[in-house]
Amino acid sequence: MFALASSVFVAGLLGSAHCAGMCGSFACLASGGDASRGPAVLRSTAAYNLGRLLSYATLGALAGAAGAGLNKAGAIAGLARPAAIVAGVLLILWGLASLLAALGLRIPSLDVPPALATRVARAVRVVQDRPPSVRALAIGALSAALPCGWLYAFVATSAAAGSALGGATVMAAFWLGTVPLLAAVGLGAQRLLGRFRSRLPVMTASVLVILGVLTVAGRLTPAMPHANAMTTSSSADGQHTHH
Repeated sequence: MFALASSVFVAGLLGSAHCAGMCGSFACLASGGDASRGPAVLRSTAAYNLGRLLSYATLGALAGAAGAGLNKAGAIAGLARPAAIVAGVLLILWGLASLLAALGLRIPSLDVPPALATRVARAVRVVQDRPPSVRALAIGALSAALPCGWLYAFVATSAAAGSALGGATVMAAFWLGTVPLLAAVGLGAQRLLGRFRSRLPVMTASVLVILGVLTVAGRLTPAMPHANAMTTSSSADGQHTHH
């Protein structure tokens, strides 16, 4: 679990420029993007990122619970680590598709469904006149509703944790890695992205592929207790039959 969460944190940190590029407008809307406001903009930026944490952890808990169910079903069928394997394969496919798109190949994109876009826009309008911290908290939570491939790749990764708590922890680690740059953007430092924009697609795609390979290989996820127990039981039965 620690290895998975640590790797996701590093991946989030390395790829946070992607988050800043995609969600920078949300961060600026939430905080006002005016550093001259001093403590007020700091409070709004903190509230925005807290809202992101709450929604990310919720998605991670749901994915982790789904992963736990998949692992139990796999154990009954004699399969070890099915959730980690599925998560890793999804990461690899997502990363390869992103890499091909970055190289100029035409890949279908994940567009915001019109109904979802309308609901998100309506929710933003509802909170627009709320106190700054309340507005920022709500906008941070709403940002997870947008179909961001980078975010949902890590939601898929959190399923490999195999528990609701583990999934929430993995997504909290991802969130922590994205905080520094998104906070900087919210404080009006959008120019920090200038030199990284051209490298974002290839960099984020490469991170996804590497993380997916490590997940499938089992380098980031612990062995399943059920699988170990079954292996031990089989070995014991074999020894008993031999004697």
